[in-house]
Amino acid sequence: MGDVSSPFTQYQSQRKEFKNKMAKGTQQQSAKAAAKKRIVKVDAHGDVHVTASFNNIIVVYTNKQGQVISWSSAGKMGFRGSKKNTPYAAQLASQDAGKVAFEAGMKKADVYVKGPGSGRESAIRAVSGSGIEVTSIFDVTPLPHNGCRPPKKRRV
Repeated sequence: MGDVSSPFTQYQSQRKEFKNKMAKGTQQQSAKAAAKKRIVKVDAHGDVHVTASFNNIIVVYTNKQGQVISWSSAGKMGFRGSKKNTPYAAQLASQDAGKVAFEAGMKKADVYVKGPGSGRESAIRAVSGSGIEVTSIFDVTPLPHNGCRPPKKRRV
């Protein structure tokens, strides 16, 4: 009777094997997902999209198909609160993303500026300062043609 294992111990050993298989399977999947990186084709001529809102500034470098090469924002650079909407924050964010795009091979860019924020001009200056030639500047701020009713006036 000592060499014959009980059904309970057989069940426990099967359960351990199943758990080990499941744990190995999840580790392999997550490693695969982390290892697979999207390859973006970087041309010499691309686009720079500057979104300057009242609260933050986001700078995105893309190729002509719209695939993102690099991006940065004032919040990513470590600015918090009202300091995110400053020209200096826009300059640092634009330099940070521009350095990556320049090393990837971008030489010229069209700049598309959107929004009413204060860091628009300094972001454009930083693009040209990072070694990328600015060929044209477009203002693509959305303007309503008397669409939605605007919010109430601020009382400060």
